[in-house]
Amino acid sequence: MSKSKLKALLSSMEKDEIIKMVLEMYSARKEAKEYLDFYAEPDEVSKLEEYKNIIQEEFYPSKSSREPKTRFSVCRKAISDFKKLHPSDDMLAELMVFYMETACKFADDYGDMWEQFYDSVEGNFRKTLDFLVTHGLWDRYDHRLQQCLNWADSSGWGFPDALNDMYEEYRRQV
Repeated sequence: MSKSKLKALLSSMEKDEIIKMVLEMYSARKEAKEYLDFYAEPDEVSKLEEYKNIIQEEFYPSKSSREPKTRFSVCRKAISDFKKLHPSDDMLAELMVFYMETACKFADDYGDMWEQFYDSVEGNFRKTLDFLVTHGLWDRYDHRLQQCLNWADSSGWGFPDALNDMYEEYRRQV
């Protein structure tokens, strides 16, 4: 259904019908509940921490008996889900940079990674740099980006070179 059809449908409904439908949606869909909760009482800081924890758990599980899973799909989904709540640009940038810090620190802590790991981090690093430049947030996060480069320096597969090249490319745009 298109937005225009949805708008027409909602316009044709009585207020009580709309309330009933929203309440049903709230009960039926986790995503709708999260969105409506955030819409009614926006708390960017606690939501940011919730999504940071999802990313942190992928690389550094809180239970010492668990091995890191490093599922990039879970991390990307965390960023995508947070973005759907329409947080401020700075809060979204914070989550994106945190993701890159966590991945780069993980590579430094655990040594040489597999090629797909590096490819995923490189792609997400580029998205992060692009977001920071586009939203004028470079200066706020530059020191943390440089720390990512330091952590990546001990890695193989040309990973440090790729991140440094991207960093310099985007830094020139600032």
